[in-house]
Amino acid sequence: MTYLLDANVFIQAKNLHYGLDFCPAFWEWLAEKNAAGIVCSIDKVADELEIGADDLTMWARQQRTDFFRKTDASVMPHFASVSTWVMGQSYEQAAIHTFLQAADYYLIAHALADGLVVVTHEVPANSPKKIKIPNVCAGLGLRFMTPYMMLKIEKARFVLGRA
Repeated sequence: MTYLLDANVFIQAKNLHYGLDFCPAFWEWLAEKNAAGIVCSIDKVADELEIGADDLTMWARQQRTDFFRKTDASVMPHFASVSTWVMGQSYEQAAIHTFLQAADYYLIAHALADGLVVVTHEVPANSPKKIKIPNVCAGLGLRFMTPYMMLKIEKARFVLGRA
């Protein structure tokens, strides 16, 4: 199973539970799992992380070139599937326009293209004003989960070292 991480996984990890300064094991685990082909994200997420211009931006820049997958020709056919599903629901036009311009749209197309499991902090919500990743995943038959579920499945362990 290969996990495709949403931007909010990185941002919330940095801001809350796994700060780069006090929990480097989380970030090392991500890099190791990427090298093993288990964890990745996409170029559009990397673009979102660039906005911060902080420790997370620096960490993202230091990752292997394949950590943030490029949007290439293999992904292109899947944009139609995603947009067709989204437009077939009862979302407001503004919500559709926003979604089709965001990294979430690309994330789901990548997941469809490569059969990846989407990892996000978003939860399903039935609002016509905001399109949520889990709703689109469910509608398209994609598996999704929280980062905590991914860590549990992968038996991640962040053990304190000796001083």
